[in-house]
Amino acid sequence: MRATAVVPVKRFAVAKSRLGPGVEETRKPDLVAAMVADVLEAISSARLIERTIVVSQEPRAADLAAAAGADLLTDFDDAGHSAAALAGLAAAAAAGARCVTILPGDCPLLDPRELDKMLTGVPDPYVAVIPDRHGTGTNALVLAPPNAIEPSFGEGSRERHVAAAREAGIAYGVEELPSLGLDLDTPADIVALTMKVELGGGARRTAKALGI
Repeated sequence: MRATAVVPVKRFAVAKSRLGPGVEETRKPDLVAAMVADVLEAISSARLIERTIVVSQEPRAADLAAAAGADLLTDFDDAGHSAAALAGLAAAAAAGARCVTILPGDCPLLDPRELDKMLTGVPDPYVAVIPDRHGTGTNALVLAPPNAIEPSFGEGSRERHVAAAREAGIAYGVEELPSLGLDLDTPADIVALTMKVELGGGARRTAKALGI
């Protein structure tokens, strides 16, 4: 089943506050832009993605979306990641999408081959929960149909999403994708990313922005 990708993107000025002294404040917007560009490039290379919707009120998001052939949704309640994801889901459903994957803009190692593998043979209805590398959060969701469950990102979200699928009586799976496990939030994540990049892990723009 081909899917619509929804990519919520925070305003760059308020993103990545937890990176702390690992990245100078003046460099953070360019770093976030680099991560989003790496993610969108990977999505555009996936065979099973038919449309991409970037959900953001960040002024620079328009150029990033256009460069990747993605649509931009700016008319939504900018109240956090879950609210942006809901707006993207509604837009995808209104356009007739039967399957949506919500993908993060801060996982620059995303591999389009893994994305295609994740979307191959998705039944309807179905929920796939892709956890972060710590195993407790959620870095991505696959929802067929788009309203299968309501996304609820943040700390402990893996179990919330699993519980929501159970409550809805929808088949679900927790699927670990290595290229979606590492989101760049903390100095420790930068170290982990550096190690992967040095081993040939991709994230070309992000690596350049970090001086790797």
